[in-house]
Amino acid sequence: MPDLIAQGVQQQHRWRRTLPLAQSVVLGRARETWVVSWDDQISRRHVELLWTGSHIVATKLPTASNPVFFEGHAVQDFELRDGGRFVIGTTTFTVTEDEALVSLDVPQPVNEQTFSPEYLRQIAFRNADQRIEVLSRLPEIIRSGGSEQELFVQVVNLLLSGNPRANAAAIVRVDDDQHGQPTVLCWDSRLSTGHPFRPSERLIRQAIAKEESVVHVWDCQHAAATPHYTISEEVDWAFATPVAADSCRGWTLYISGGSNLITQNGTKVSDPLDLRDDVKFTELAATTLGNLLDVRQLAGLSQFLSPVVLEALVGKDPDVVLAPREAEVSVLFCDLRGFSRKSEQLAHDLLGLLERVSSAMGVMTHCILDQTGVVGDFHGDAAMGFWGWPFTQNDAIERACRAALAIRAEFSDSGRKSDDPLADFQIGLGLATGNAVAGKLGSDDQVKVTVFGPVVNLASRLENMTKTLRAGILLDEQSANFFRHHVSPDVGRVRRLAIVRPYGMQQAVEVSELLPPEEHYSQLTNAHIEIYENAVDALLSGQWDEAFELLHQVPADDRAKDFLTVFIAQHNRTPPDHWDGVIPIDFK
Repeated sequence: MPDLIAQGVQQQHRWRRTLPLAQSVVLGRARETWVVSWDDQISRRHVELLWTGSHIVATKLPTASNPVFFEGHAVQDFELRDGGRFVIGTTTFTVTEDEALVSLDVPQPVNEQTFSPEYLRQIAFRNADQRIEVLSRLPEIIRSGGSEQELFVQVVNLLLSGNPRANAAAIVRVDDDQHGQPTVLCWDSRLSTGHPFRPSERLIRQAIAKEESVVHVWDCQHAAATPHYTISEEVDWAFATPVAADSCRGWTLYISGGSNLITQNGTKVSDPLDLRDDVKFTELAATTLGNLLDVRQLAGLSQFLSPVVLEALVGKDPDVVLAPREAEVSVLFCDLRGFSRKSEQLAHDLLGLLERVSSAMGVMTHCILDQTGVVGDFHGDAAMGFWGWPFTQNDAIERACRAALAIRAEFSDSGRKSDDPLADFQIGLGLATGNAVAGKLGSDDQVKVTVFGPVVNLASRLENMTKTLRAGILLDEQSANFFRHHVSPDVGRVRRLAIVRPYGMQQAVEVSELLPPEEHYSQLTNAHIEIYENAVDALLSGQWDEAFELLHQVPADDRAKDFLTVFIAQHNRTPPDHWDGVIPIDFK
């Protein structure tokens, strides 16, 4: 496919782009065009170009205020082929069909030098101001770059600007651990020779293998057997600098030049050390490019991965960080109550209902993330978060409990405001701690970062049991014991509710309720909690009359006590034969 080269008055005012087949493009200064930012005589939308496969049809648009000159005449419509050019303002546009082909057909260099990143950091630029000024444009290029191809064009242009003695620059990618065919992602050349631009595959692979910049200098007078590999005559040179970043593995920045490389005394260069300023600039560009692309990639994942996971990925191999592994985790399930009823009531306004549910889910995820948790999954109107992966967290239980209390507080406050999106919604939360497999889980077709294991099922069961036990937040025994002994009552309080056997499970579970601090939930004082737990002890020991009397000393508006009170009353305050203290729950 043909390329279009735009060249302004100054050397750095330049770009090269490939024209797509049967797809029109517009030259101009508007964001959605092929932008010619340096020339104020070009309108926002100036010329439309269409490559038909045999020639390019060019049309001046009605929005263009300045003329388009083709073959010395102002024109409205014209056709372009290889070598054709036109002018707008101070910018010349040229069509070329030069190719870039990575080639092994390159002779051995007469001189070679390897530059390590450590060495390049130690040497000083001989013209630092110009180099640094060019390099300072790179963050803005990364930030504002739209498509990947647009980014490539801008980076290649920057490489030519920062290496004024270079004739050509390219971004080359080698896939599959260097076994794949190198691909030229983007390139540009200041020269038009009629021959393909042929970056040296040997040089590119050598730089990637060594993870360092490598310079080759050739003497073309002794390479007559393969003269077509160069873009100039006599002394030719090139260097390749690998981009060490997870987001651009296998990328190499390739810079080449010809006999225009001259020393201060006027002789042509054969010593790679004369290129060290150029290599240092390109090394800095490669490092900056890689770091910024890593950050941009992580930012793009921020909607899909929790911040703590993004933190773990920085500078690491994602396949290693996200690989499934066993870890002790605390899992929190949050379920939105009242959703089915609201769905029926708001069947005429499903978008409004979706907005309200999104607000509710937003509260859940915000509170989980605020405590450095991982949002593992969404199940309809429920969310799941977990702690203890990808980093070990000794305070995982406390963080999970803090998140649960924050969610409860948000819904409680919102419930007092009739016009709040969360009004009429209730929340149920279940939290359990134990071993699980965490990481990137799924099938060959689809994966997600989540957690798997019995502890996840238990947390889900606890969340479901909040309806039966009439408690807002339920904890398993391990979570409750940790909170009771390691977390201040100013954060929250734990009340042991009962020992139950959840539906479908063989093992009994001691269930506790997590409550806000007494100052924030004064209707149930610490004294009331002590009375309730004494009633549980009496129940377990078979003293049901005493348990029944103690439960009636707990405030009547405490819904959780109703579960035990009703259970005792149903059995006429008499323990069944072989009473083991476990209350079976016969329904989900």
